[in-house]
Amino acid sequence: MPNPKYAAYEGAAPYFSLVRGALGDLVDGEHFFDIVTDDVSYEVLYDFPGWPRVIQGRAGLMAQFRGYVGNIAIQSADKLITHKTDDGRSVVLEYEVHGRILATGAEYNNRFCSIIRIEDRKIAHWRDYMDSLAAWNALTAQDRR
Repeated sequence: MPNPKYAAYEGAAPYFSLVRGALGDLVDGEHFFDIVTDDVSYEVLYDFPGWPRVIQGRAGLMAQFRGYVGNIAIQSADKLITHKTDDGRSVVLEYEVHGRILATGAEYNNRFCSIIRIEDRKIAHWRDYMDSLAAWNALTAQDRR
């Protein structure tokens, strides 16, 4: 049963589930926002309008994702490849997300590579790479509704 605490983020549920499943018993918590530290640093190594290069803290991350799900509905996340370091402190995730741009109905398909550092069984740092052109093309597509 979905946690009502995170109902506003339902549009990103497949992504959150993919990440939570990939990290398994390396982290504590049920939902994506439960497995990040209060002072998590979420860094994106791409320039994308409306998305900051660095997001500090769980509250900031939640606010940014609130805007994300206001614009994009993820329908699935797949093609997961997980690379774990021997000490369990770093994990690299490669994956794809698929969904729709809410304003236009355009398809959204993107590939990501996320490098995650874990401290005390929580995500302390997240570094993200994505296919910026795929995102740009989806967000600037003509209305398909």
